[in-house]
Amino acid sequence: MSYSALLRPILFLMPPEAAHRAGAAAMRTLTFTRPLRDLARRHAIPVDPILRTEALGATLPSPIGLAAGFDKDAHLFEAALALGFGFVEVGTVTAHAQPGNEPPRLARLPRDRALLNRFGFNNEGAAAAARRLARRDRADGLVGANVGKSKVAPLEAAAEDYRASTAAVAPVSDFLVVNVSSPNTVGLRSLQDPAALRPILRAVVEASEGLPVLLKVAPDLADPELDALVDLALELDLAGMIATNTTIDRAALTHDRAVAESAFEGGGISGAPLKARSLAVLRRLRARAGDRLLLVAAGGVETGEDAWERILAGATLVEVYTAFVYGGPGFPGRLARELAEIARSQGYARVQDAVGAGATS
Repeated sequence: MSYSALLRPILFLMPPEAAHRAGAAAMRTLTFTRPLRDLARRHAIPVDPILRTEALGATLPSPIGLAAGFDKDAHLFEAALALGFGFVEVGTVTAHAQPGNEPPRLARLPRDRALLNRFGFNNEGAAAAARRLARRDRADGLVGANVGKSKVAPLEAAAEDYRASTAAVAPVSDFLVVNVSSPNTVGLRSLQDPAALRPILRAVVEASEGLPVLLKVAPDLADPELDALVDLALELDLAGMIATNTTIDRAALTHDRAVAESAFEGGGISGAPLKARSLAVLRRLRARAGDRLLLVAAGGVETGEDAWERILAGATLVEVYTAFVYGGPGFPGRLARELAEIARSQGYARVQDAVGAGATS
């Protein structure tokens, strides 16, 4: 019996956060030991050279990764790699441990194949995540850390707060992502203004120990704002950008807008409703940056066709979150196989050879 036919209906009877905890516990149990992880990996990851991708200073078995937010505290990255992800982004972690916003703070929007969350960077702190990352076997795969602002840190002290979280996780990470685009921390998105963002990015780069640093942007920015962020990323020699975080635009919902309105105020929408806008942002970043920045696509990727569209638009890597929740443990491997089949049908020897092939300058 498939996940969607049996397990997902059971999980969806539970409150969303409880279901996530149950799913996380199952992931850890099924991949608890090295033999179990190796067994899961053999069944999950398609050993296909067409998927092999050079990025972030490493060779990845697949360009499909797990986006930040699913493994907030670095408990699940080993399981996620074993289930077929080519890389994992943990976090968002903050310099100070914090509980996040009060529940309810997560809602399912199943008819729109979406989620609504206002977690507010709930996490055990960067130091706690770093301790778990320090125990990993780096041969298992690439793991990066997403860093955000602690709620207790005033906006004017944001740079030093980011520096502290970066210093904690950089020695045990493979890459870093700067999150100033979540809608769930008061005032955070104001830090996307280049004048406010420049000292933050400089602090992260200085504390990064030479790791690749990427900037994650909001889908709700206007094109001139996106252009300004690309220019700043190039000025500061960042490795790349991620397009995009969640959207605050509830007009993107087709079926479940009333459910979202009744769930709680605020929050960001992820999943299928974000598909068109995240792709548009990706195209804008590529048009501005060309191939000078590594671009990572996130938001609304559900199928191999979705991933392929983002590769053609300029993304070297593609991250998923909501589709993994709806698709279950077999989803990352299935998505990678679909992507490989499409690339092969289009005459490519490697998926990576198609990066930007459909982009316009």
